[in-house]
Amino acid sequence: MTIRNLEGLFAPGSLAIHGPNAQAAGLPGLIISRLQASGFRGRTALINLEAPDEADSWPVFASIADLTFTPDLLIYLGPAEAAPATIAEAAARGIKAVALQSAGYESWPDATVSAAMQAARSHAVRLIGPGSLGVAAPHSGLNLLATREAPQAGELALIARSGAVVNSILSWASSRKIGFSGVASLGQRSDVDGGDLIDYFASDYRTRAILLHVEAVHNPRKFLSAARAAARSKPIILIRSGRSRDAAASGNTHAGRLTRADAVYESALRRAGILRIADLDELFEAVETLTRLKVPKCQRLGVIANGRSLATLAADRLHDGRAELAELDGETLASLQPLSRPGTQPGNPLTLPEGAAPEAVEQAVTAMLASTAVDGVLVLAAPNPFVLGEDVARAIANAAGKDKRRLGRRKAVVAAMVGEDPLPRAALDFARVPVYASPAEAVRSILYLKRSAEAQEALMAAPPSLPSDFSPDVEDARAIVAAALKEGRTMLDPAETAALLFAYRVPMIETHLARTIDQVRQMAGSLLERHPACVVKAWSTALPFKSDIDGVRLGIESADAAAQSAQELIDLVGRTHPKARIEGFTLQPMLEAKHGLELFAGLGDDPSFGPVIAFGQGGTSVEVSGDVSLELPPLDLNLANQLIRRTRVSRLFQAYRGQPERDMQAVALTLMKLSQITIDLPQVRELDINPLVALPQGVMALDARIVVGEAPVQAGRAGSSRLAIAPYPQEWEQTLTLREGEKVFVRPVRPEDEDLFRAFFEQVSPEDLRLRFFAPVKDFDHRFLSRLTQLDYARAMALAAIDPETGDLLGVVRLHADPDHKTGEYAVMVRSDLKGRGLGWALMKLIIRYAEVDGIDTIKGEVLKENTSMLTMCESLGFTMSTSPDDPAIALVTLSVKSAAATMDGPG
Repeated sequence: MTIRNLEGLFAPGSLAIHGPNAQAAGLPGLIISRLQASGFRGRTALINLEAPDEADSWPVFASIADLTFTPDLLIYLGPAEAAPATIAEAAARGIKAVALQSAGYESWPDATVSAAMQAARSHAVRLIGPGSLGVAAPHSGLNLLATREAPQAGELALIARSGAVVNSILSWASSRKIGFSGVASLGQRSDVDGGDLIDYFASDYRTRAILLHVEAVHNPRKFLSAARAAARSKPIILIRSGRSRDAAASGNTHAGRLTRADAVYESALRRAGILRIADLDELFEAVETLTRLKVPKCQRLGVIANGRSLATLAADRLHDGRAELAELDGETLASLQPLSRPGTQPGNPLTLPEGAAPEAVEQAVTAMLASTAVDGVLVLAAPNPFVLGEDVARAIANAAGKDKRRLGRRKAVVAAMVGEDPLPRAALDFARVPVYASPAEAVRSILYLKRSAEAQEALMAAPPSLPSDFSPDVEDARAIVAAALKEGRTMLDPAETAALLFAYRVPMIETHLARTIDQVRQMAGSLLERHPACVVKAWSTALPFKSDIDGVRLGIESADAAAQSAQELIDLVGRTHPKARIEGFTLQPMLEAKHGLELFAGLGDDPSFGPVIAFGQGGTSVEVSGDVSLELPPLDLNLANQLIRRTRVSRLFQAYRGQPERDMQAVALTLMKLSQITIDLPQVRELDINPLVALPQGVMALDARIVVGEAPVQAGRAGSSRLAIAPYPQEWEQTLTLREGEKVFVRPVRPEDEDLFRAFFEQVSPEDLRLRFFAPVKDFDHRFLSRLTQLDYARAMALAAIDPETGDLLGVVRLHADPDHKTGEYAVMVRSDLKGRGLGWALMKLIIRYAEVDGIDTIKGEVLKENTSMLTMCESLGFTMSTSPDDPAIALVTLSVKSAAATMDGPG
């Protein structure tokens, strides 16, 4: 249900506490005292609960039925076994939300939780808990948390499963004067989960950053979709516990064994733009930085220190974190000259005298911030007997404040007051300058800013266009998999594996499967007519890793030698693995790849996130080398190249010591082809290509194995798709015929369409642009275009009409669902010179069909009343119209999808 009725939890107009109290004796009184201290002004009541001293004015009722008002929120403190009936009664009464609250984590039986959920869902009642410590919304005067510290109002949203984590963070935040826009202790997560609350706080204007604690993600598509949407506008910081309890990865392939749970989480969180933190210490540092600083970028850094070694240590750590030291211009260097340590030239890092006066520190920070070459400044101050730390802190704060007043915004300023205990926080806190006790902590905080900005940029990166000639034989591949499953097999044989890879245009060395010794002799003879030598490999489904049994014979130069090698392999397996059976032999020509680089590429299957793509160093040591990176499909070229570059082996692609450069682009394309296999063939559960040899031109797979099985249904929407991130919806590609018989090709918009959209907007009149965007639009920059082309297909669709001859964009229609996925907002636009041909009508009818299939009930939109042609079309399609309460010049248009779809003829 995502954000539906969550206002009942975070902004209730009234509430009631329901007993009898089965929790800690003092819990009702604690909740009531916290609520009173927070300034809650709504109506309150107790139900079947003896009034504690704190609730002397609260009315007490025997049951929900006896209430004289209907509360928005019910706090349930009773026993687990009575909860389903109580929730059913609350739902029937119209209560929006129920908090199943306790003073400590409480786990209810699964059957009880299921019954409670069933009672709630019939009326869309939201449940949080059981085992929840409660919720808080300080800006609304709501605090129901059974925690030691009460949260202050601020800009950080906290979502945590663990009550201990909530208590720890609130206590730390209180000492740092960091406030919260909302706090939610999830407990057992019967209903409300992290994905719901990310959506809720993403739309909350008071929330500037979202902090998450999770152990597991139970609905990955919903969670990642919400996170990807939120991370575009505000940082999400996450800490995960439970790595030590993760089940060990297993499987019949290297990829299956390499997709360890925490590594998969790492790749999923990175893909969603989430900043992952390792422990609470790092979390506190990241929160302090990201809640105090809101800067568009922090790439070019200036470093100031009252000591050369201190400056160098910081610069070294920044270099290790791949941060960039700013190149200062001549004017800035001249202004820093009189401040520099005697006998040194000003530069970056800037070394001040050890006893630099606070005024000199302020001047240095001010000069650095004034430079257009600097995005942020790191100031490090070692203690000095002649200078007070409080005075230095005040000087840094003054410089940061002047920068804000001068520019109307702030560049990043981070301070390290080394050796000061306690830290001189007062002035720095007021100026919103993060301060730390060591250079290492301060540098990490700068790197959090850098990582956060990079995560947001990655979400909007435009990939290069795909090769137009990649067209896999999907039906051939499906037939191969279906035949194996029909026979009850879970592993394709080598010939089937080669055929499936061939169907996806993955170059693989010529491969033959012999079932008998005679077939080995015959096939080897045929190969040796064309190649100087061949290879014989034992094949057994019981022994998937041939190197474990010395099951490969290389450099065979005659058919008889091949037959003899096959017999030797049979004898070897009979001695060493008597219960296993060799089912055949793989024969291949011997490849001498003088300049080849052995790599590994594969597909694993994670129980939570579904298919995972793995890449790294190839060979028999792939599982122990530690040089493997993971990524969730679907991939584009940017993601494929990033996957490669995260490995150490990627450095060997470049030319060195007589070795030529290897074709990284061909490897990236191969990874994209594996990504497409996960989309087209959900029955492919694991896949290894090891080695995949990268050549100066192209790649060659020398060995591969594929494990198949029936595809499990992934939690969440989009049918049986196993992918945690919704793939490109190819099924919506089609050809439309317009009124005059013209044909246009329609397909979903892709991230690489930026140039297509830029050319399109250049052919749209300024007036049409104003009517579409409600304001003049002149600059079609990357940030503007990326928001139109970077779609999360789980919650948005845009269909582009393309001229089949020229490839030009003729028009586009889009629909963006709200987090509840019940209502979607539409927008449509056609090229100005193509109006009146029926393209807009055709696109609108198509998006209505899409909404029907996608389960959206209502389409809505805002239209300027002067846009009469759009209003006429809306009226003809069945939209109802009203005037916006916020602006009388805007018409609100609304369409019932079910009613509209029933009146439309044809498939689209």
